[in-house]
Amino acid sequence: MTQRTTMRRWLRKGLAALCALACAAGVAACGSGGSDDGDVIKVGIKFDQPGLGFKKSGTYEGFDVDVARYIANQLGYTDSQIVFKEAPSKQREAMLQNGDVDMILATYSITDERKKAVDFAGPYFVAGQDLMVRANDDSIKGPQDLNGKRLCSVTGSTSAKVVKDRFAKEVQLMEQPGYAECATALLSGIVDAVTTDDIILAGLASASRGKLKVVGKPFTEEYYGVGIKKDAGSKEFATKINAAIEEMEKTGEWERAIENATEGTGYRPNPKYNPPKPDEGE
Repeated sequence: MTQRTTMRRWLRKGLAALCALACAAGVAACGSGGSDDGDVIKVGIKFDQPGLGFKKSGTYEGFDVDVARYIANQLGYTDSQIVFKEAPSKQREAMLQNGDVDMILATYSITDERKKAVDFAGPYFVAGQDLMVRANDDSIKGPQDLNGKRLCSVTGSTSAKVVKDRFAKEVQLMEQPGYAECATALLSGIVDAVTTDDIILAGLASASRGKLKVVGKPFTEEYYGVGIKKDAGSKEFATKINAAIEEMEKTGEWERAIENATEGTGYRPNPKYNPPKPDEGE
């Protein structure tokens, strides 16, 4: 074996070992990242909320998804560089703190308590707690009509508590693990109404194909923000995200995203608060 052949084999082995080490460290030149350089942005969304964040046959759709894509594109990422991850409500702060995602758009209301753990950009939408009923039911026109009625909300949600504390102390509460289960209970007549944020209800009503409707009398304000990790660079990151949100609103893409998400429901966001100016919820 010549010295030149030995050198070539040594170089090949060395390069293979280096590439293996790089792949283990997440360098996408050796992997299957969304682009040649592997530069991706990881975004937390809901997978089970029609009209907002919904995973369907390996694709993702909904208003939160559309806003996330727009922001990512404005930050310089192509659609193929966006990695969507499921962000259940109870895990959102931990996912940001652990670096599992770069930002979260998952009906994530900005609150003082949450701002102790994470930072926010936005808001990009202001929702209001509302009610959803069967399309042929005109007996419930607001939360004050719920006394003696059966109401469904998600286990651990504060929505039902707001109704009981402020409007209808005699309401019968049924809790389910998710709003899809509440919608099923409503369709089958087990409950008379479902309560949560109006845009979540609008997405469910849209998926029902005309069998359910949103009452349209919101009685709270929920400022949806883009959750980001609280660190030294979060202020600069939030500024860039806010610029993207403002651009989306100016171009009309924000309004089109709302219309696509709630098509057929007659839903319109409260014009008193929408579209919001970023930093309003801070």
